Amino acid sequence: MAGAAASAYPWRRVLAVFAGVSVLLTAVVAWSDRYRPDSGWAPVLQGPDWLDGWFQYDAGWYFHIASNGYFYRPGEQSSIAFFPAYPLGVRGLGQLVGDYQVAGSLLAVLCGGLAVVLFGSWVWQRLPRAAAVTAIAVLMLYPYAFFLYGAMYADSLFLLCAVGSFLLLERRWFWAAGLVGALATAGRPVGVAVAVGLVVRTLEMLAEDRRDRAAAAAAAPGATVPVVDRPGWRDLLGALRLVRVRHLGVLLSSAGLVAWMAYLWVEFDEPLAFVEVEGAPGWNQGVGPRTWFKVVYLGTLVKGPYAVAALLTLQALACLCAVLLVRRVWRRFGWGYAAYAVVVLAIPIIGTKDFMGTGRYVLVAFPVLAAAGDYLASSGRRWVRPLALGTCGVLLLVLTYLFGRSVAVS
Repeated sequence: MAGAAASAYPWRRVLAVFAGVSVLLTAVVAWSDRYRPDSGWAPVLQGPDWLDGWFQYDAGWYFHIASNGYFYRPGEQSSIAFFPAYPLGVRGLGQLVGDYQVAGSLLAVLCGGLAVVLFGSWVWQRLPRAAAVTAIAVLMLYPYAFFLYGAMYADSLFLLCAVGSFLLLERRWFWAAGLVGALATAGRPVGVAVAVGLVVRTLEMLAEDRRDRAAAAAAAPGATVPVVDRPGWRDLLGALRLVRVRHLGVLLSSAGLVAWMAYLWVEFDEPLAFVEVEGAPGWNQGVGPRTWFKVVYLGTLVKGPYAVAALLTLQALACLCAVLLVRRVWRRFGWGYAAYAVVVLAIPIIGTKDFMGTGRYVLVAFPVLAAAGDYLASSGRRWVRPLALGTCGVLLLVLTYLFGRSVAVS
């Protein structure tokens, strides 16, 4: 067990810091909201004015779904592009608090706080203390982390379900992990990454168990069992023979996506409508070479507007850093977490025409953020960690301010 586990995990302190950052960023969006153009939502929003800055872009879709349900018009922007877990949560909470706007931000910040606490518990068990603390700081200060602090978006709920499902799996509660994973696959298009990661991690755990039993049997009585290298991919394939009924619980994680597709099939006769609608005018996220090779992004770099190009490039750099950290994820945390990271990054990187929105997807690649914390804490250059965290903190404030002014930052 890593050195951090020798001391108790200070979850109360982590939660207190999260609350402080949440208050600060809410003040930033409340201030910047005064300078944003009229969004047309003013007659609808009945929550406190200081909350309006968190209500931007996709929040309008979630508000509409919570209020009126789903609709689908082929070839047009439609609400079925947004997976149901978060808006249904907003609807349920809205019935209790009496306002969907308040419910949306409240659900987001509550899930964000719980996600950070669970992420902290996860890294505390796996990294030395300095690296674990740094990883928690990376998550809280990541430039696009403002989506955890009250923005009416689904990212915080998805992150909570992703981290929670893996924590349950590590306790070998396979069916519980699959159930929470199902909430993730019902929450975002990248939820399939959770299902893939859970399956691979389950096989990895079985391979580790077999390796440890073999090493213990080979050791002399009373001798220390030697540390064996991480299982290889052949060991994972061999672990398929060890799968029992209880392990199949992780397959339940796919139920969220299956249920969503079944609903679309029954209601609109199109189980993959959420894929088709991404190419609608205004979104233009169709599948094909123009999307894969980022023709639109390259055109923006050349012709402008250059402010937009800068915001897109920042997200592209976040993706690049995340991809470069995947190997460290594998070395530190194993095949299952690497598989999750690869899939959760690959889907948006391949599927977006200009990197818009990918900053949020890197946010939910939690093993990558943990690997970043580990790298910063172990760097031989002492100035690297404070410089990186300080830069992230400044960018977080700037992007939160721009978000509050209705600038499309991710």
